Amino acid sequence: MSAIVRIGTRASSMAMSQAHRVRDELLSHDPGLTVEVVPLTTTGDRWLGPLAELGGKGAFTKEVDAALLSGDVDICVHCVKDVPGDRPVPEGTELVSYVARDDVRDAVVQPNDIPLSELPPGARIGTSSPRRTAQLALHWPHLEPVPIRGNANSRLSKLDAGEYDALLLAVAGLTRIGLTERISQIIEPDTMLPAVGSGTLVLQCRSDDETSVRLARAIGHEQTWRVTTAERAMLRVLGGHCHSPIAALATVEDDGTLHLTGRVISTDGKTVLDASHRHADPEVLGTGVGERLLSQGARKIIDDAS
Repeated sequence: MSAIVRIGTRASSMAMSQAHRVRDELLSHDPGLTVEVVPLTTTGDRWLGPLAELGGKGAFTKEVDAALLSGDVDICVHCVKDVPGDRPVPEGTELVSYVARDDVRDAVVQPNDIPLSELPPGARIGTSSPRRTAQLALHWPHLEPVPIRGNANSRLSKLDAGEYDALLLAVAGLTRIGLTERISQIIEPDTMLPAVGSGTLVLQCRSDDETSVRLARAIGHEQTWRVTTAERAMLRVLGGHCHSPIAALATVEDDGTLHLTGRVISTDGKTVLDASHRHADPEVLGTGVGERLLSQGARKIIDDAS
């Protein structure tokens, strides 16, 4: 009799695609498994107001965490950038492994394929990300960021209805739902530094569930674990949350050393703090970059954005 593994995930089309990717990787590792995907609707999916009013990004994980703790699912799949960085995961659970990282870059979706630099002053750019809003103000101050909520498909529908002139979305997310043809411009990280954990899925299990922990670790990607650990260590030092204009990108160099660049930027784009460093240990690296940003005055920027 084959083992049954239940994967818990948000019910959006993107989250379901992510869960099916994990299912396929588990089956590739062990074809004898029976893997079921269990969709769950979260508070964050139902709420269309500012995330801060719900306590931040934990609104996208709370119900999934509850299903894991109750034993209704065995492995949860989260986007790392939806997992709060300023508090631990629920007691009795752990973030076990990270799936190989996808594209970290940001994408512009513009119906007429007009780049951001050529859009007219006051053009409405849909984004609710403080990180994107701040870097939009830095590089394209003539544009107007306008809040938008909902999954990628609903945001695209609002764009198509003329409510916005363009959207800022994740390349990885559009790729996962098969809509890369909607991308009109890709913004490179040296212009718009990504969010902590961009393009990365994390698998969460109950700490005492040895079978699920073993399976999750079997499909984990070590280099993704290293870079994500560095980025989240920086976020933890900064005390970042869902409305913090914080960005980071860690990469692995040819000799195996990690390189991390972190950024804290005021929402008007006028104050930009950058710090970068190299180190083999991801925790040491992330902590060091976070402390360098704090020494430059990051605390005030983060607090002012709250």
